[in-house]
Amino acid sequence: MRLPSSIFVSVSLFTAETTAALYLSSTYRSAGDQIWQGLTLLFTLVPSVLVQLTLTFIHRDLSRDRPLILLLHILQLGPIVRCLEAFCIYGGVGRVEEPYVSITRKKQMPRGGQSEEVERQVGQAEGKLFTHRAAFARTSVIQAFLGSAPQLTLQLYICVLQQGVSIGRGTLMVISLLSIVYGALRCNILAIKIKYDDYEVDVRPAAYLCIFLWRSFEIATRVVVLVLFSSVLQLWVLPVVLLNFLAFFLYPWILFWHSHCPFPENIEKTLTRVGTTIVLCMLTFLYAGINMFCWSAVQVKLSDPDLINKSQNWYRMAAYYLVRFVENASLLLLWYLYKTDFYKFYCAPLLVLQLLVAYALAIFFMLVFYQCCHPCRRLFSSSMSQGLWSCSALLCLVCDSSSPPSRQNGPTGKSPGPARPAPDTASDATDDVANETSYDMLDDTTNENANEVENDTSAVKGDITHNVSRDA
Repeated sequence: MRLPSSIFVSVSLFTAETTAALYLSSTYRSAGDQIWQGLTLLFTLVPSVLVQLTLTFIHRDLSRDRPLILLLHILQLGPIVRCLEAFCIYGGVGRVEEPYVSITRKKQMPRGGQSEEVERQVGQAEGKLFTHRAAFARTSVIQAFLGSAPQLTLQLYICVLQQGVSIGRGTLMVISLLSIVYGALRCNILAIKIKYDDYEVDVRPAAYLCIFLWRSFEIATRVVVLVLFSSVLQLWVLPVVLLNFLAFFLYPWILFWHSHCPFPENIEKTLTRVGTTIVLCMLTFLYAGINMFCWSAVQVKLSDPDLINKSQNWYRMAAYYLVRFVENASLLLLWYLYKTDFYKFYCAPLLVLQLLVAYALAIFFMLVFYQCCHPCRRLFSSSMSQGLWSCSALLCLVCDSSSPPSRQNGPTGKSPGPARPAPDTASDATDDVANETSYDMLDDTTNENANEVENDTSAVKGDITHNVSRDA
């Protein structure tokens, strides 16, 4: 049985960030900066409350007689208590013979076209540790994108305005960045294990390194771009943020309305329709918060019984990074045009180039991960490079079909020849990327089937047809 080190890392980051934020807010109060103090506390207490609610919901403490645990959660000490409980369970393994064990069957990664199924006994202690790991994986994502990401953006904005970095503020910024990257990493790993639940997944250190570098460059670049833009156009940053947030928040609901599926009723038996709606809103709220700063490994699908789309779609991922790259470049261009003498000590063109190169490096490490380091890449119906090649071919065809037909020269009055038919592209309006994460705060189990997408590209007389089929 593995040591619950991921639980310890999650609780350590949560405790360190909360402590640093409380200390920094006290310094803001001493300096008379009431606004900065209030915002710092807001981005600390709100995600902390959400973390407590998530742990209580996953462990179903409301339906159990555990008043002390509920009191500790009210005092915002729930993660620490859960961590101690997990290590106590780990330390007691093997001392007493367990009266009940369950049998799990996992497939090994196919080698030579075949995969063997292996049976393994799972005791009650290991099952409890599994629940604790799943709960802390979800709380790490909540803490990262609903607390650490806004906190990092706020503190970096204050540094730019005050032209200096204090020790307390710098410490909080470093911890917040580590918390965001760790949350994104847990998000990717959790998604892989959920999507390929039938297989025994072994994530190697090279995969962890690629995800860490990918997410570090992506998130750091996004935060710096937003801070630079807001420092010169304070009023315009609100429409940019709200437009991004509302687009990703409403997108799952629009797909759900378009699917004409019944309202989900299987989230939790004790929840009413109002409670179910609140939980779904919180799920889409988290989904929007993740996509604000980086590509979400999970794609929420409210019409699915598991609330998560498990299909593979390289098109959506390519479209996201293309649009995000253009958006970051546009925001940097506006900052460069409207910057004041405040930035005279910075080489603005070099800074813009560095940020664009950093975002390109994030995309590069993402490609390396999916092409070389993904633990389940043998199960892909098509590789990442093939998917991107299909996306580029589709983009070329769309641009070619949108261009006006050429006119014929000469005195003859013959009408031009028939235009080439536009390529027939399969619609993926209701299929989300195989984004690999489950912020399934609603269930503590992770039994999902792996669905893959088959991308077949054929060329017939110059016309390219892309058919994307997703296996249930």
